[in-house]
Amino acid sequence: MRFFWTFFWTFLLIHMASYVVNSMTGGHYDFMVATVLAVIATVVIFVIAELIPSEPVPNHDHH
Repeated sequence: MRFFWTFFWTFLLIHMASYVVNSMTGGHYDFMVATVLAVIATVVIFVIAELIPSEPVPNHDHH
């Protein structure tokens, strides 16, 4: 389920950003380009999430 929600929010945010940036620069909004970027961003998010260690770091505080 986390894959779905990550893609869902990434899809919405990338499309919103694509629309706004293209409107500001005078370009045209392209649904397929924004969708491909959303898929790529979702994959990058999952790769980064897997690379970050999830186990707690031991406390090396020596007093």
